[in-house]
Amino acid sequence: MFSIQKWRCSWSTVAAVASIVTLVSVVHLFLYPIVPSLDYFRTFQNSCVPINRSNEGEKIILKNDTSTEGSQKNATGSISTEGSERNLDTSLMPMIDLNVKFPTDLHNAVVYRGAPWKTEVGRWLSGCDSNTSAVKVVECNCISKSVARAAGMIAAVKASAIANWVNATAFMVSLVGEGCAERQELSCNLPGSKEQPFGHWVVSICPAYCDTTRAMCFCGEGTKYPNRPLAETCGFTINPPSKPGGAPVTDFTKADLDVFTTNGSKRGWCNVDPAEAYASKVLFKEECDCKYDGLWGRFCEVSVLSTCINQCSGHGLCRGGFCQCYSGWFGADCSVPSILSSIREWPLWLRPAQVNVPENVNSGESLVNLDAIAEKKRPLIYVYDLPPDFNSLLLEGRHFKLECVNRIYDQRNATVWTDQLYGAQMALYESMLASPHRTLNGEEADFFFVPVLDSCIITRADDAPHLSMQEHIHGGLRSSLTLEFYKKAYDHIITQYPYWNRSSGKDHIWFFAWDESACYAPKEIWNSIMLVHWGNTNSKHNHSTTAYWGDNWDPISSDRRGNHPCFDPDKDLVLPAWKRPDEGSLNAKHWSRPREKRKTFFYFNGNLGPAYENGRPEATYSMGIRQKVAEEFGSTPNKEGKLGKQHAEDVIVTPLRAGNYHEELASSVFCGVMPGDGWSGRMEDSILQGCIPVVIQDGIYLPYENFLNYESFAVRILEDEIPNLLNILRSLNETEIEFKLANVKEIWQRFLYRDSVVLEAERQKALRGSVEDWGLKFSQLEEDDVFATLIQVLHYKLHNDPWRRQHPLQKKEFGLPKECLIRTE
Repeated sequence: MFSIQKWRCSWSTVAAVASIVTLVSVVHLFLYPIVPSLDYFRTFQNSCVPINRSNEGEKIILKNDTSTEGSQKNATGSISTEGSERNLDTSLMPMIDLNVKFPTDLHNAVVYRGAPWKTEVGRWLSGCDSNTSAVKVVECNCISKSVARAAGMIAAVKASAIANWVNATAFMVSLVGEGCAERQELSCNLPGSKEQPFGHWVVSICPAYCDTTRAMCFCGEGTKYPNRPLAETCGFTINPPSKPGGAPVTDFTKADLDVFTTNGSKRGWCNVDPAEAYASKVLFKEECDCKYDGLWGRFCEVSVLSTCINQCSGHGLCRGGFCQCYSGWFGADCSVPSILSSIREWPLWLRPAQVNVPENVNSGESLVNLDAIAEKKRPLIYVYDLPPDFNSLLLEGRHFKLECVNRIYDQRNATVWTDQLYGAQMALYESMLASPHRTLNGEEADFFFVPVLDSCIITRADDAPHLSMQEHIHGGLRSSLTLEFYKKAYDHIITQYPYWNRSSGKDHIWFFAWDESACYAPKEIWNSIMLVHWGNTNSKHNHSTTAYWGDNWDPISSDRRGNHPCFDPDKDLVLPAWKRPDEGSLNAKHWSRPREKRKTFFYFNGNLGPAYENGRPEATYSMGIRQKVAEEFGSTPNKEGKLGKQHAEDVIVTPLRAGNYHEELASSVFCGVMPGDGWSGRMEDSILQGCIPVVIQDGIYLPYENFLNYESFAVRILEDEIPNLLNILRSLNETEIEFKLANVKEIWQRFLYRDSVVLEAERQKALRGSVEDWGLKFSQLEEDDVFATLIQVLHYKLHNDPWRRQHPLQKKEFGLPKECLIRTE
């Protein structure tokens, strides 16, 4: 920090200068930036003055211009701020008898916005969520400027340090220690030995140049293409198979020097000219490829966009996954402006309806609070700005570009959507950061989201020495390594923020996206809300269900994990997995295909275990459920040439990859939903193609199952009832089948991350000046998606979770009728 010890002048002069700087700041709120951000000098967690405080200061009302006039919506369809004041007196709203006005249907469901909800949930949403008004919220774009701080800034300007200002968080990628004075070194190799000169194997193992800011291996100086990746097997000798039909074996103790050759008759890499290789004029090592993000082409010859959180919101440089924010912008996605950023540049979710400037603005000794007041609908969510170790750095160091993200970019910098089921975590995080329900004011927040990207942690386990699982505490378990990350995030927020202890973490939200989700959550955070893909209550399957030993959580000590179940339906929520936006299915309207065009009665396509060719060898795979279904109804011969005992002409149960999987689902009435290694994406496949899901997994909840009424659109079969599956389904009359198909047609968008897709379409339009067909198609969808459904669930929980009745909080405006408000006991 800058010193003022040598700056000789009177304090009155300093105060006067500080006042001038403040006044310029206020005027600048409505202009384009002309000086650097003051956020470098402020603490990010300043407290804001409550909205109901006495304020004699000047009031500046912002009028919406033509670009923001009327109702502002982001991709969720939520309304943002308006340039008007409203007295939100809920006592004037009409009283509603929810039980009378919103009766249940024959399946005990109450329909709200097209979806059949459980009775109490549907009634509350119908009568209360639908009648929510915006409330005024002071957003924490406050700045504390004592005379010394102002003087320090002026001294910094005088020293011309302003020219080199960079967002302080950007240093965290390579600088650590007090004052960021030490350079962080992320090695590619573990310590070597005579037998293993490059150390024990990790994904980042490197015989050439190691970029120690990311633990990534490149060809390095002295080669024609020094920035070409030399990832994993590429740089090492590959020996022929030890037996006929076997796989080649990589010797990670011996570097392959031929990759550096300039001799075109040898299998080179680092000096291979792409044009000559494409023309087959030279040989190249085919085991080498372009794994790293930000590069495209067979020889990594094209630099492209990397994948960053919200692509840095247009206010930063995406550096391999880490946002290096431009001066004056902050946060994991560079979406948080400083006080000197023009309000016209602020994101819509933060843009205020008014700004209050207190009368004491001229007092150099006093704190200056510039209250940006926004109008927002609850629930309000505070998103922790965690150190980048928990999110951005995990994205930046990816050794395989497709890992844990929902998109990458091609040679045109056009979006390429991935099939990564775990991409839901990225999609939800981005939607949360860009949502009108986000607040920077923790005092006004109803929920607190802790953004730890466990899908990146697990896919990157053993990527590099700093993510090694070899420590004694982990014993090679990815589940243990991931638990430790969540524990460290917990330690950070309880020491750096005041919010956890107010509810013992009950109003905090964590997302566990991996196969068995929150089974390995540390005991310290179990009070919180868990967003998961695997809703195992452990009522029947009370142990780790994965067939992959590295994800097994059974060996984790109860001292670390506790004895909690994987899922608690009274507080947690299962969310859909990510499914690649499929323009073909959208055009074909698979979800709306009528009953008469669905010729297959029951359908399942997937791995059926060891009895079939290329099946998973573990008997514990899918907890044996898929195997039992195949044994009864298999339509493809197994290794012994046998079909299922009850195979039928209109039933397909096969491990053979379909030529058009979505078309086959859309041609079926009922579709099997069974686990894989933990959860699978079969529920999403069924709903998105309009097929009635048949759920076979006892005691394990599926998306929204503790809130939506599954009887309205799905069928549950007990595992012991598998031999009787077809009899149960054939006993349903056509009226019931049509009813379920109609409800699937109503809810299919709730299994789609449309908000994330539309946000990306908007970014592409800003970057490239055009939107591709997928963007146009998805922008035209209007029903509630995953994120909108989550917000509705959180709104219900805000006023109905039992713990809130026993936990009175400070008085807030909720914008609800009286009968919707929680009554504290």
